[in-house]
Amino acid sequence: MIKNIKYFGLVTLLASNFVSQAGNPERAGQAGAGALLIDPYARNSGMWGSNSARVQGLEAQYLNIAGTASTRKTEMMFNRTSWLGGTGIYLNSFGFTQGVGETGTIGLGFVALNSGKIEMTTEDQPDGGLGTYQYTAYNVNLSYAKKFSENIFAGINVKLVSEGINNVTARGVAIDAGIQYHTGKHDQMHLGITLKNWGPKMYYQGDGLSRQMNVAYGSNYQMTVDNKSGAFEMPALVNIGLAYDIFMTKDTAGALSKKHRLSVCGSFVSNSFTYDNILGGLEYSWKEMIMVRGGLYTEKGIFNGADQRRTVFTGPSMGATFQLPVNEKKTTISLDYSYRFTNPFAGVHTFGFRLNL
Repeated sequence: MIKNIKYFGLVTLLASNFVSQAGNPERAGQAGAGALLIDPYARNSGMWGSNSARVQGLEAQYLNIAGTASTRKTEMMFNRTSWLGGTGIYLNSFGFTQGVGETGTIGLGFVALNSGKIEMTTEDQPDGGLGTYQYTAYNVNLSYAKKFSENIFAGINVKLVSEGINNVTARGVAIDAGIQYHTGKHDQMHLGITLKNWGPKMYYQGDGLSRQMNVAYGSNYQMTVDNKSGAFEMPALVNIGLAYDIFMTKDTAGALSKKHRLSVCGSFVSNSFTYDNILGGLEYSWKEMIMVRGGLYTEKGIFNGADQRRTVFTGPSMGATFQLPVNEKKTTISLDYSYRFTNPFAGVHTFGFRLNL
């Protein structure tokens, strides 16, 4: 018990120090690598990420890396997101987690964003006609998590980040670290803390930063000028989450039954470069086979009309999961879906497929 408290206290101290320096909206726009803030997983986003205290499996690589320690065998997952319907932007994520030893779990995840085709313009041809280009953003996640006791899970995730267009790119490395604490007679109480996207500054480089200039010095000639990109910060944040599971029925012997579960979740997100967020969510589960969920995203001014709202998201989200057992070895196949409401655009749809071996 004392060892558990030490682990949890260390992470809490680090997170508290970060929170005291974060949440400054005046720094909005000063960070890059914005794709790191997009949740690519359907189960998470159906509750708006409020489930950071009890998230499990590969999707915990985004929300709280400690949750990947719940994988004891093999899990594989694929998700596809239609980002801001009508924009032609899509996000794909896939990967796996694998239990190693008695208490460890390794994970490998890929997340890729593609903007679709964008008209190419220049100062001389602002109306285009020069073809198209695409903005892409990738991150590769390498993680390790461990079950330190029946109550404490912790993990670390290293991200390799790349974003840019065909002739200008930026690359960097970021680290996530998280911890989960589960307690109660039926492990129904959950607490999670995670630090995300901590890393050195990034900057753009490539031929796209060069330009040809005509110089008149005796006779006219052309020269190439290389422009340097300013460095930008990673969108670091701290997420502190709480959750409680309510088991609503008892079996014929009068003992508690987990057939019907209602999970109440909440999270506080302290952002370095924009408003802080308070997230809430509910999830109902029947035999862990059919799950429906809803969430609410809040930040300063989000309910004060479009003139004061600084995000396209209006607050609510919803989702569902159908999970079917395949054999007696507890192999399951899952289909996940979530929808996040926006104004403007036609919302955000996420579809997921999961295989637990």
